[in-house]
Amino acid sequence: MAEARTLTVGLLQHACPVGEPAEETFARTKRLAREAAGRGAELLVTQELFKGPYFCQVEDERGFEHAEAVPAGETCSRLAALAEELGVHVSGSLFERRAPGLCHNTAVLFDPRGELAGRYRKMHVPEDPRFYEKFYFTPGEAEPAADRWPHAGSGPMIRDGFQSWVLRAEPAEIKLGPLVCWDQWFPEAARLTAMQGAEVLLYPTAIGAWHGEDAGVPETQAAAWHTIQRSHAIANGVFVAACNRVGVEGELTFWGGSFVVDPAGTVIAEASKDQEEALVVGLDLTRIEKQRRGWPFLRDRRVDAYGGLLRRWGTP
Repeated sequence: MAEARTLTVGLLQHACPVGEPAEETFARTKRLAREAAGRGAELLVTQELFKGPYFCQVEDERGFEHAEAVPAGETCSRLAALAEELGVHVSGSLFERRAPGLCHNTAVLFDPRGELAGRYRKMHVPEDPRFYEKFYFTPGEAEPAADRWPHAGSGPMIRDGFQSWVLRAEPAEIKLGPLVCWDQWFPEAARLTAMQGAEVLLYPTAIGAWHGEDAGVPETQAAAWHTIQRSHAIANGVFVAACNRVGVEGELTFWGGSFVVDPAGTVIAEASKDQEEALVVGLDLTRIEKQRRGWPFLRDRRVDAYGGLLRRWGTP
């Protein structure tokens, strides 16, 4: 039973040099994916918008040329082929073109047969210096409808809103919680995803320092990035895995430092801050039950008293 409740995750952290052909950048992903799978990873996770440089540093209509259909686009086809080649699950982050002028920052999951097994559209979209995402991305819909877009094959229904993905059902079910970058700052997102049964929250990320920040601010922000995700792990009794990019792109230096947190909030593995790396980590999912028995936060929630969370601010 214990063996059936383990999962080995591979986080694929790499640079996306400005001006590098997309084929060469994807080759970085493939190299790290093959390395991670060779080391036993059953689930591979890309960084946010992994196919090329982080284009949201400027508001430019040409940026929409990066958007692709899901699952019919080239990036999805490549991820599906990679999952089938390696016989693993692959979660990738990409720019989804839903309709003309309507696009999302989307995470997808492909199973070892290369079939689409999940799709999540980023719910929280930032607008900060050199992170002008609201220009490009529409937030995902909130309603958790499961009947909007059934997969053409034999796979599961594709849902909206906060959700969990069933990684495998046998010999024991394992569920993942897809979230994306800016979602990581919102405890509501982590909680609602955990409430869907997710045991591992996944955060593909593109986070780093704007070169115009005051001295000391990037270090404070990096520490906060760790703290908030450790908090999600503790509050929900789950594992958290964040995959970030490295390198300098325009006016941003990305922090790398992809990491995995256990249900007690301990960082159990962390990648280099400036090097490409496949971070492969084994997770003992039986720890979730033990942690929640000791710290029964889900038991003690006062669901009758939280109506105020549905307001933007204050009390009636």
